Amino acid sequence: MPALNHFVKGLHVAAPGPADMDAVVSFIENELPAEGVNTLVIEFNYSYAFKSVPELAVPNSIGAKDAGRIVKACSKSGIQLIPQFNCLGHQSWKEKTFPLLLKHPELDEAPNADTSLSDFYCRSWCPSNPAVHNMVFPLMDELAVACRATAFHLGMDEVFIIADDNCPRCRGKDPGELFAGEVAVLHEHLAEAKLEAWIWGDRLINSALWGISKWDAAANGTHPAVDIVPEDIVICDWHYTGDPPIATPYFFAGKGFRVVPCPWREQKVALTQLEMVLDIRKSRDKQFASKGLGMLQTTWYGFMNFIRGYKGELPENEKTSGQILESAACFKALFARMREVGL
Repeated sequence: MPALNHFVKGLHVAAPGPADMDAVVSFIENELPAEGVNTLVIEFNYSYAFKSVPELAVPNSIGAKDAGRIVKACSKSGIQLIPQFNCLGHQSWKEKTFPLLLKHPELDEAPNADTSLSDFYCRSWCPSNPAVHNMVFPLMDELAVACRATAFHLGMDEVFIIADDNCPRCRGKDPGELFAGEVAVLHEHLAEAKLEAWIWGDRLINSALWGISKWDAAANGTHPAVDIVPEDIVICDWHYTGDPPIATPYFFAGKGFRVVPCPWREQKVALTQLEMVLDIRKSRDKQFASKGLGMLQTTWYGFMNFIRGYKGELPENEKTSGQILESAACFKALFARMREVGL
């Protein structure tokens, strides 16, 4: 675990493909140290050539050899590498089901959900089915070893399907207790390997109380889990809009969690979130001050696309170019400000 005076200056990206490796390694060794990045969260999910459960690997994914190149580049650049594997939610995208539930529909919390409905988002695995972890733990372990990780990001964001009435195991159970129980199981597994657990914080925020949307706060009853889950988990507190930006970093720090605010495209939001973290760290209450852990810039359009956006190599007429360029500009503004204040 980093020292209390450590400040996370992080970047969150999706796992690269094999064809991107040379550009990715160069970016990690050159541009990221120049910006001041000391933490890189790579969201793998199923985009890794798993040997432990090969049926769950997405084709054309990097494997241990390429992961080793990333590890070496991060080590050279003084960057902590944190692998991410989305747990519980985000087991599909609309009608596209991801490998775990595609191969094992018996592990689905709501296998009969109508994915064609306009308000359907993502599938969840059943947190009450112990067979889930028999499949998932080997994947997590393999990623952790390949990345030589000391911390692991569990995802856990935007879980909309939980305690579903059609699930014989979860029907009638409390969503907050179910969510907290799943976090506890995953946290315990990581703790056995001496890995620090990171999660997104949205399911721990009461949407009605804070007046926040159901996306970056919970409107489905999971929020009481904030008082149940282990306090040594790092909370990645993502909010991408707001005027003024949402002040939940104080909420999480007050609950005893180390918190890392996470912006995306709006520079004003990012800079205000940074000021919140710095304000927490200035507190006379040393325990509270220690909870302001740092910042994590998110990107959401693939590692290679972010690199192209950062370098100004994206054609403006590409469908997603605008958001990628905004994310890259937000990253630059945030890290410039952190350098300016001596972080």
